[in-house]
Amino acid sequence: MSRNVISMDVSILGREYRIACPDNEKERLQQAAHLLDRKMREIRDSGKVSGAEKIAVMAALNITHDYISSRGAGIDPAELTARLAHIDAQLDSALSPQDNLL
Repeated sequence: MSRNVISMDVSILGREYRIACPDNEKERLQQAAHLLDRKMREIRDSGKVSGAEKIAVMAALNITHDYISSRGAGIDPAELTARLAHIDAQLDSALSPQDNLL
């Protein structure tokens, strides 16, 4: 089965990122970007953390904490771990060109 890969733009904390993803994953990626953006804005607006990198780390910790807490809620941990690893690899691949822009 062939997957069509598309490029889409997501906005996270006021910055635009172009991300490549399979067409059938577009909605999930948009949801993930929206969740990350919301968490990062909450942290930034609290005034306790400054700097985009620190805000991103705190958001990742919060999302990971929520994930770990949900493990006992009937969610298959192996499936979630595999999905998170897949998302992590996709983000690394998609964001690596951004490193060259700074």
